[in-house]
Amino acid sequence: MVITSRCAARCCGLSADSTTTVYRATKRHRQSRVWKRGTTGRKIPPLKTAEFYLPLFMCRLLLIRMITGGKSLVSSSPAFSSDGKKLLVCTGNAVSIFSTSTGLQITELEGHTGLVTSVIVVPSLTPASKFLSYCWTSSLDGTIRYWDFSTAQVIKKFDIELPIFSMVIPNLPGLSNESSGKVSDPFAFVSVEDTNTTDDNAFRGKIWRYNLAKGCKVGVVLTETRHLEYITSSPSGDFFGIRHKRKVHIWKIFAKDSKYDVKKITLHHTKNFTAIAFHPTEKIIAAGDSTGRILIWRGIGKKTFSGGRKNVIVVKNDETAPGVRGEDDAESCSTWHWHPSEVKVLSFSFDGAYLYSGGKEGVLVVWQLDTGKQRFLPRIGSPLTYFAESLDPTLSSISCADNQIHLLQMPSMEILKSIAGIKLPSLLDVKEGSCNVMAFDYSTGLVALRTETYSIQFYSLFDDHEISQVQVCERNHQPSDEITLIVNLLALSKDGTKMGTAEVKLSEDGFGGLVCLRFWEAGNRKGAFTLSTVIYEPHSDAGISAIAFNPTRNMAVSTSHGGDFKIWVRSSDLQQKDQVPQQFGWRCNSVGSYKEKPMTAAAFSADGSVLAVAAETVITLWNPLENVLVAVIGDTPTRIVSLTFAGKSEYLVSVSRDSKPQLSVWSTSKLSKLWSYNLLIKAVTCTMDGTCFAVLALNPKLSTSNETAHESMDGVILLFSVEDVVPLATWTVKKAKGGGLSFIQGDPSSLDRKLVSEEQPAEVLVYVSGDHEYIIFDPHGKEDNTNRVYRRESVVPTEETGVSGYASIYGELPNISGTEKDQTLRIPFVPSERPWESIFSGSSHVRLPLTKLCSVFLESLLERRPEAVQ
Repeated sequence: MVITSRCAARCCGLSADSTTTVYRATKRHRQSRVWKRGTTGRKIPPLKTAEFYLPLFMCRLLLIRMITGGKSLVSSSPAFSSDGKKLLVCTGNAVSIFSTSTGLQITELEGHTGLVTSVIVVPSLTPASKFLSYCWTSSLDGTIRYWDFSTAQVIKKFDIELPIFSMVIPNLPGLSNESSGKVSDPFAFVSVEDTNTTDDNAFRGKIWRYNLAKGCKVGVVLTETRHLEYITSSPSGDFFGIRHKRKVHIWKIFAKDSKYDVKKITLHHTKNFTAIAFHPTEKIIAAGDSTGRILIWRGIGKKTFSGGRKNVIVVKNDETAPGVRGEDDAESCSTWHWHPSEVKVLSFSFDGAYLYSGGKEGVLVVWQLDTGKQRFLPRIGSPLTYFAESLDPTLSSISCADNQIHLLQMPSMEILKSIAGIKLPSLLDVKEGSCNVMAFDYSTGLVALRTETYSIQFYSLFDDHEISQVQVCERNHQPSDEITLIVNLLALSKDGTKMGTAEVKLSEDGFGGLVCLRFWEAGNRKGAFTLSTVIYEPHSDAGISAIAFNPTRNMAVSTSHGGDFKIWVRSSDLQQKDQVPQQFGWRCNSVGSYKEKPMTAAAFSADGSVLAVAAETVITLWNPLENVLVAVIGDTPTRIVSLTFAGKSEYLVSVSRDSKPQLSVWSTSKLSKLWSYNLLIKAVTCTMDGTCFAVLALNPKLSTSNETAHESMDGVILLFSVEDVVPLATWTVKKAKGGGLSFIQGDPSSLDRKLVSEEQPAEVLVYVSGDHEYIIFDPHGKEDNTNRVYRRESVVPTEETGVSGYASIYGELPNISGTEKDQTLRIPFVPSERPWESIFSGSSHVRLPLTKLCSVFLESLLERRPEAVQ
């Protein structure tokens, strides 16, 4: 997010040598406020367009400490640890490790500089190695890393020098050669992007073999494709394959003297493939296509992978190979069809008896492989993207497109825990010109986001996890349904105790349109809201353009494109004696308008005594208690879409868009404009004391350039003092379109203890990008030579204590309180290597019946024969 002054100047079209000159000009401008005369003798005024001042803004950059979050949890398939107690999830440039028992994050593996594309846990071979914690990761930065994730340390690192899109390691932790008995070197098969070619029609995707023991590429390229393909390997380590349009390419692996030889076959279809899966023990492969069909080939590669040369030509017909197309090397092919759209998830169970499938409809289907019978886990609520199983057959996970991972109890398919990330951007875009893409709670550090399921997600920015979801309108997940309703406005009060939403039910052929305004009251915990009042058609048949809350009173305002605004007040909470308490609601207190112009934005002053309402291109000031027009300020070239009072000061910040966008600062005491810029602003936020405000601006020049990584940054954050035309600091950011910006109260409790001695900022600035990744930083931080990052402390211990006896089978017993004397009379629990000594410990009224305990008890008496050591 933060770049150097030299790079910033280059992004703005300046040469590297001009950086110093521009910085001095900025400093001189701040001192004199008027540029010196040029060679023509004409003074250059301090107020110019964005093209004039943007190069100057880029030269004052700060290196700051920050908190980052909001990464996608579903960009790649997760992986379970060998003991099943941890789930490793690819999150941006790191791997986040979550506890499967609590669903909370334990730690992170940091070191990659690009998106992590795969994580592969080294399985345990013996019970003694069950608690070893090693994994391999690949990334778009072109590196493969070997980790001890119990200590978050990198053990090995290999540089491929090309972005790695996908990686599989079939022979982990090592395959024994059948002839020699030697353990072969671990080999990785990687799908990389050839960035050395500039031809759009070239084959950019390549599949390589890489020796992880020697750290070198082996042999030639296995195959080339025009697009990058995802590699899938079999659980046995004998096969791996890719899907390429209407073909499935499968390779058989032969380990010979620490070298990997491969043979390839291809299976064909009439539709594009979307997912493939290998059977764990048999030569069976399943593939899903774009129409929702699942094809199952049995006996694949019987001719090609036999190991010997083919001396005779085998003639295939429909009777000997039913369902197999052309000369495909398979014994049979059958087709199943349940999914209405493309199949995105395919996976066999560990024993190979079942096949799991899922797709856009948000239903997990379990197929019995022998009979084709189905069982379902419905109403998951989002399209499925990945399915992962642990070594514990009772635990699995589903990754969903709404950035959520569900932990499943198998085989009942009950959802045990959910790891919820920040909701990804919705496809239901709001109307053009609306600024309310998200709302921030200043005091608690929460952000409220709209979701595709017509709900509001409250997400903790400091803790990086979901707090709650508030359902605005009921809606079942139906991927084929057309969009009929949009939650287009969202507003929170300054103290976070009140919320307002507005939704529009779209009309069908000109009939049935409906606008609804809802007010919500905060509950007993953070992010919990209950519905207070529902108002249908609050402005007749006109749409709502803005909602704002009075910071000091139970008052709100809604503006309308129909030419009026309404002030809403909450019913009095004073009750007479002997009266039945009534629920509080909101009612209309007054209505206002100005020359029948559309009302496009509104804001209350810090003390709640002044209401500013934008009447298209002018700003009207009102006394909200008496609904009296006080004054009218100036005029703007285009429609005003946002109004913000600068904290407790007398200044007002307005944003105009359309053909001539403009950022303007007004003085309400002088009723005049102080200064303005021709910038396309997406968000405005002010500090509580009103001395500073920050804006998020789009930069067309930076967004259209693709020459360097820095030039792909399409937005700029500008920090202003309200009385100063020159920004105090600037930052270039990516994905500014659809982003948000806000000052929030600092939360020192969430920062690293190593930094507690330093003075923490009272207010910090949070930027949420268009894909809902965010960064929190102190905008007034001092310059430093390093980019120091705040760390969140783990809320879950890295080592979880094991259980034995009764608890290992049926869970912990409830903690029964008693006197200290009773506690001393209880028999202390001493862990034993023989669980039958403690299996019946506990109170009789909570113990399971003997009919359930008997079989387990008898089994525990049987001694297990130790495994023979080869």
